[in-house]
Amino acid sequence: MRIWIERQVGLLKDTPGARKFPGTAHEFIDCTDTPSPAIVAGRPVHIVIERDGKDRPMTSLDKPPYQVPLMSDVSAMPWNGYNVISTFAGCGGSSTGYRMAGFRVLFASEFIEAARETYLANARPGTIVDGRDIRQVTADEILAATGLKPGELDVFDGSPPCASFSTAGKREKAWGQVKKYSDSEQRVDDLFFEYARLLRQLKPKVFVAENVSGLIKGTAKGYFLEILAALKACGYRVEARLLDAQWLGVPQARQRLIFMGVREDLGLNPVFPKPLSYRYSISDALPWLTNGIAVTVEAEADIGRFAIGEEWDKLNPGGQSDRYFQLVRPDPNEPSPTITAAGGTASLAGVTHPTEKRKFSIAELRRIGGFPDDFKLTGTYAQQWERIGRAVPPVMMSHIAATVRDEILAKIGR
Repeated sequence: MRIWIERQVGLLKDTPGARKFPGTAHEFIDCTDTPSPAIVAGRPVHIVIERDGKDRPMTSLDKPPYQVPLMSDVSAMPWNGYNVISTFAGCGGSSTGYRMAGFRVLFASEFIEAARETYLANARPGTIVDGRDIRQVTADEILAATGLKPGELDVFDGSPPCASFSTAGKREKAWGQVKKYSDSEQRVDDLFFEYARLLRQLKPKVFVAENVSGLIKGTAKGYFLEILAALKACGYRVEARLLDAQWLGVPQARQRLIFMGVREDLGLNPVFPKPLSYRYSISDALPWLTNGIAVTVEAEADIGRFAIGEEWDKLNPGGQSDRYFQLVRPDPNEPSPTITAAGGTASLAGVTHPTEKRKFSIAELRRIGGFPDDFKLTGTYAQQWERIGRAVPPVMMSHIAATVRDEILAKIGR
């Protein structure tokens, strides 16, 4: 039985903390026509939530144990018959999510060397990985490398960097500037239109493009609408929705803007995954917090020698510093606040371990980020943290990919 619950909630605020989200359930916000009305309008909104079963408080009995398949299991996953090409692939968060849903990644493009190194360490044998700037990559080259013709590709995936619009960055003041992004310097806020260029020429059945939630806030809305228009002009039925990873099986509050399009001639509309009826907490992901199992922690995770370490002592679990705004000591019984790319620098305020005066270890970070335990990360502690802090959580993407597979691709030609 399905129960529809209408609940009035307040303004959804820009916050790194899962504990600050209102209510016990959260609708994914449709931003296609009016960018993020709950955020932009600044007034209470009515949210309709679809849940299965009885309307009852959610307990541990409502959810299965938190478990992410190992990369060895992902590699052994049978092919579902559908192919993906991924651009701005990062360390492979999205690609791993597609693979969890049975897709085969034929081609991936990633310009940042450190991210590409990690991607290659986990890639499916046979996946072509291109390290050039996307501006230099042509659709003809991709088609030749994969043996596809225009229109044959099932899913065209991409996460074009828009760091200028990140809620953790300088927002619109940084538009159009050449600036540092990861371990390179380049202009990155025009890359969505490079993605659209390839989309127009590859003509995939479906596209899925991911970006930061800041793209629909403030004056960035104008840029959002330009992107939406460019994607529609490529011949697609397009919708955009603000999804939160904590409602898609990830023990982390992480809002991402997802554009999805289905080619016009196919006669189908985009379909997004529905939020789960439960969330996973930090304790769900890290059972050793309560069972006493020892874990290996990198020395670089220690914050005790820095000013934020003294401030951490003043916080209770679930607390946030008034002095260092981004310093959060999370509640272990809630999803983690958003893990940011810069959080691996021990001296910088950010999300910490809930019970120990340190940042999360890389092993812990994998779990909080929805990555397999055996996913290989390369580089220093800070670089490995950055890879996860920039990535789409694989578990989140696996839900999106499974929905595309079952609700769109499986219905083509019926």
